[in-house]
Amino acid sequence: MFERLLSRFRAGQPAPLPQPDADLALGALLVRVAKSDHTYRVEEIQRIDRLIARLFELNPVQAAKMRATCEKLEKQAPGTGHFAQLIHDNVDHSHRLDALQAMHEVMIADGTAVEEEVALIHALTEALGLTPEDEAAARERAEAGHVLPPAHPKG
Repeated sequence: MFERLLSRFRAGQPAPLPQPDADLALGALLVRVAKSDHTYRVEEIQRIDRLIARLFELNPVQAAKMRATCEKLEKQAPGTGHFAQLIHDNVDHSHRLDALQAMHEVMIADGTAVEEEVALIHALTEALGLTPEDEAAARERAEAGHVLPPAHPKG
């Protein structure tokens, strides 16, 4: 009987979070950019879901589940630099540019770009090994509504 009660208790505990890879790191950074202005609006959540679906070729339900995982990782994350390093070390330059564009898309999703969001993206630009010129181009593409290609290759 005690084992049955104990198993019910364990069943109610959340599953452990996965080790972040470059994909989950990007998702967590998108969430972090959205939350950096101390709000997390529905427009930002919807944009993150669409970006995750497009970038990783997921259906809407899979994208929402991945975002939920990324939200948990972001909340418990060591630091922004750890996620940026995962992307820097495992994603080629052109797809790091796509990641930066995705961050800009999240930043502008709610119609305003506040100082905290801009500062975070500046820091991430450097951590991803990109230049201020890369950042300006990524922001321009995001503002122009250029569609990101699906699935980034590793390497």
